[in-house]
Amino acid sequence: MPDPESSSLAGAIGGFLDHASVERGLSPRTIEAYGRDLGRFARFLARIGVRRVEDIRAEHMAGFAVKLESDGLGARSRARAMVATRRWLRHLGALGALDADPSDAVVHPRFDRPLPRVLRPDETLALIDAVDRSTPLGLRDCAMLEVLYSAGLRVSELISLSLGGYDGRSGVLRVFGKGSKERVVPIGEPAQAALDDYLALGRPVLAKAARTDSDAVFLSRRGSAMSRQNFFIRLRGIARAAGIPSDKVSPHVLRHAFATDLLEGGADLRALQSMLGHADLSTTQIYTHVSQKRLRSTIDSKHPRGGKSRRGSR
Repeated sequence: MPDPESSSLAGAIGGFLDHASVERGLSPRTIEAYGRDLGRFARFLARIGVRRVEDIRAEHMAGFAVKLESDGLGARSRARAMVATRRWLRHLGALGALDADPSDAVVHPRFDRPLPRVLRPDETLALIDAVDRSTPLGLRDCAMLEVLYSAGLRVSELISLSLGGYDGRSGVLRVFGKGSKERVVPIGEPAQAALDDYLALGRPVLAKAARTDSDAVFLSRRGSAMSRQNFFIRLRGIARAAGIPSDKVSPHVLRHAFATDLLEGGADLRALQSMLGHADLSTTQIYTHVSQKRLRSTIDSKHPRGGKSRRGSR
């Protein structure tokens, strides 16, 4: 028998959020989103008189799905709320608080995931080539772009790289991703060369301006760790210098370019998942659609009988 606290909706939700944070290591942002969605579900249950977890039934889940739609939530928000609710109920089932999963018979809302924007390989190379490497800041910017494109890091992972996380002999980075999960990512020779040049010639100059020592690999002109905003601004400026629309470029776009170019080069989807640090393979699979879209565009523009404009000509 579950204890009284776990039988109450608030107690059960609190226990699940603690479990998700401590045991599963989910990020604070994810825990906050789960809390909002489960709070919405608890309020819905309270309005219809359900106050204990063991009284939750499949019809309540179906009613919640209808309520989300009537409240005007988009498909993505509805899907997220239903996923959070299902994971909570499965957790309760594993604890023995529920005999069956009330969400099993419920059809969850589907939504089309937007394809990520990517740069063409020639645009990415033009972006890197546009950096002025004659200054310490230029050496830093070049190294950041090369590493970002070579390893497919999130911008938070890039700016939080520590000196101890780079193994120059093996050419690998030790990265801490979402939920503080660690992974080891290899980088290519151009990225390693750019990073070595920056560490030898650029970083020592920038470090002299620091008031306190920093273990961060990438430093600002003041010697402190680079911030997201600083790198974003620098990246937009480099894009303009390369002749690329600045609104087309962001750190995440370079991560997408890494994934798409690697997949089109023949990389295994599971290997790509590991390098990107995705917990779910379905998140990685979106890049297969990007590759197919790029292939379709290539056929239409390059093949003698590929484009629509050519199909009618004989």
